[in-house]
Parts: sequence; structure tokens; C-alpha cells
Amino acid sequence: MRIITLNCNGIRAAARKGFFEWLSGQEADFACLQETRIQPFQRTDDIYFPKGYTNCYVDAEKPGYSGVALYCRRKPDRIQEGLGWRDFDSEGRWVQADYGRLSVVSLYLPSGSSSDVRQEFKYDLMERLKPLLKKFAASGREYIICGDINIAHKNIDIKNWRGNQKNSGFLPEERAWMDWWFDDGGMVDVFRKVDPREDQYTWWSNRGQAWAKNVGWRIDYQIATPVIAKRAHAAQIYKDERFSDHAPLVIDYRVSDRWLRARP
Repeated sequence: MRIITLNCNGIRAAARKGFFEWLSGQEADFACLQETRIQPFQRTDDIYFPKGYTNCYVDAEKPGYSGVALYCRRKPDRIQEGLGWRDFDSEGRWVQADYGRLSVVSLYLPSGSSSDVRQEFKYDLMERLKPLLKKFAASGREYIICGDINIAHKNIDIKNWRGNQKNSGFLPEERAWMDWWFDDGGMVDVFRKVDPREDQYTWWSNRGQAWAKNVGWRIDYQIATPVIAKRAHAAQIYKDERFSDHAPLVIDYRVSDRWLRARP
């Protein structure tokens, strides 16, 4: 089972840069997209509905802003759009596909870099998510939560960690929340389970020569319950082409079809 996650930084821009042509050759079972920044009336081209997939978009109310999508090779038993939180759902930040014993989520956690107000909103959402994530880990179901979390967890996950300790995305409170998620929260950073190497990043600033010098941040994740996390056997950050200021994170899991079928 192959899962791809990517912050598109605008799905129309990613399409122009060849994202859908690349996706068509990946044989992915799921593609989880964030920051699609598109409205229904702008999705008139068939390119936004890849053949062979059930295509689920959850758009922000504000045009040109946020939004998530999930492409599923097998039709889900259920699609959940949002979490029932008005301030969160209006920004199009959660879409979930449920199968027999597996749920796959595309999540776009907000950045707090634009203002103190947005940072407080981010902190508030992080606290609200805690009981939900804890419930997922204890539910007996398997969850894979994919997306742009907008937090680099450890020093290894950011090139200039010393100079960013007071910046949103690498604040002590944010990193402590990631510690909680992978400890008391009971879930696993799948990429780090497979690939412990340094200099593995998924986002690069457009300022300076961040891409050329690989001055990046690893803020895009696949976070899973432990049983299915153990089945991850290959991970790649795809950088041969650029579809966005983020790179696609591709992880392969050894999972049979029975995981997607209803339990007896």
C-alpha cells in the first residue's frame, strides 16, 4: 500500500508543474493533499479528478486559502469532512476515509507564523486534538494521519535549528506537543521509523537559496498507530521534480486488502 502526502501550495499551480502526470505513474493507493486553495467552480478540468480514484475535496470558505483533498484507489466505506469544529472546518483542514479496520486522514494544521492570533489558534487546535488523537490510538482501529503539521519535531528535522527556536514551527511548546503525540499520544512518526538520516526535509523557504542549499524543514508527516506503522518498509521524499515549496512524502506499507474490508 503506497501513500503520498503533499502540501500543494495551490493545486492548480502544482498541476501546471506536472504533479498529476507524476502521480499517474506512482500506483499510489492514497494521495493526501493539503493547501489545495481551490473552489468547486475552479475544478472544471478532469485533471483534478484522477482516473481510478475516489476524489474527495474539502475546501475552505475563504477563496484561495487552505483546503485538503484525498484520492482513494478503493472507494471508502465512509468519508468524514471536518471534525465538527466551526472555526477549524471553515478552513478546510480535515478529510478522513474509513475502511474496515483502517482510516486515512489528510490534515493541514495551521501555521502561526503570520501573527500572534494565528499562533494562538494553532495552540488551541493542538489542545483540542489531544483527546481525539488519544482516542484514535486506543480505539483498536488503525489510523494513518498524513499532512502538513507545520512543526519540525527535533533538531534533526530542521537545518538551522539554533536560529529558529523562537519561530513558529519550532517553538518549545510545539515540539513538546509532538513529543506528547509520539509518547503519551501513542502514535508513530512513520518516516523516522524507516529513515533516521539527517538532512531529510520536506519544505524549503522561497527566500534565499534554501532549496539549492537544502536549508529545509521536515514538517510533512505520516503519523500512524503502532501496528500499521510497523508495516512501513520504504520511505522517500521525492525531489527530482518540484511541484510546490514542499516535496511529496511517499511511504510504502505491507498491507493486504483485508485491512480495507469490513471486519467479520
